[in-house]
Amino acid sequence: MNLGKIGVWAWLDHLSAIEAAEFARRAEGWGYSALWIPEAVGRDPFSLIGYLSARTERIILATGIANIYARDPMATKAIWKTLSELAPERFILGLGVSHSHLVSNQRGHDYGKPLSTMRTYLEAMEKSLYMGREPEHDAPIVLGALRDKMLELSASATQGAHPYLVTPDHTKHARDVMGPDALLCPEQMILAESDETKAHQIARANLKVYVGLPNYQNNLRQFGFGDDDFADGGSDRLVDALVCWGDVEKIASHVEEHLSAGANHVCVQAFRSDGKPGPDEALLAALAKHFA
Repeated sequence: MNLGKIGVWAWLDHLSAIEAAEFARRAEGWGYSALWIPEAVGRDPFSLIGYLSARTERIILATGIANIYARDPMATKAIWKTLSELAPERFILGLGVSHSHLVSNQRGHDYGKPLSTMRTYLEAMEKSLYMGREPEHDAPIVLGALRDKMLELSASATQGAHPYLVTPDHTKHARDVMGPDALLCPEQMILAESDETKAHQIARANLKVYVGLPNYQNNLRQFGFGDDDFADGGSDRLVDALVCWGDVEKIASHVEEHLSAGANHVCVQAFRSDGKPGPDEALLAALAKHFA
């Protein structure tokens, strides 16, 4: 699998299936090596990945992340094996424990302790019966890991980690925890806006769904952020740490910070400066040229 330096992380639920395929082809044409697709309360990401893999040529399609509470381990193993066969060398299975409010309130499941729940799930996947045709190679599995114990699990039980809402400092720490061999694919939010007031306004609008969640707060606390940073949509300091805003050169330099800190691959989420849903395609196209 040729997982290059940068990929695109994007919500695609607002697009029709045909439009999503057209976007994936454009990302492929710009030179991105991977397209990372999240799961929340919209489309099934695996069905979409199967559809997109048949309508693109080489871009790797990854879940960033798929919620383990949405499927039992046997179902996930079947999906993993099936897509490993259908999209050889072009699929990454990203798994995560999601968040309590999505698991308990939306899905009606008991939200267990993240680390032990994930470990038990992976062990059950390994033991699950699969009688379909085996793929030539199993696709890599990565975990939506943030803190040390989950990072350690991602390195020992899977091929690596896909941390979300993190800084280059976290990337350096994660590499130290995981060792030199595991895949490390952090997500980075970016915005082509050079006016500080506008940039903070747009960034806060996109961050508001995340900054109040305990999983992210607990991770950010170990890097010096506290209650004041999480109030009122996020302090300026927090916003500037999580969303790289400015011109393409500044953004490219920030991506390079992740790579220098130990990332194998950086997944960029490009916010639109007009606040509308979907990625800023002009920014993505321009950024790709820096890493061609």
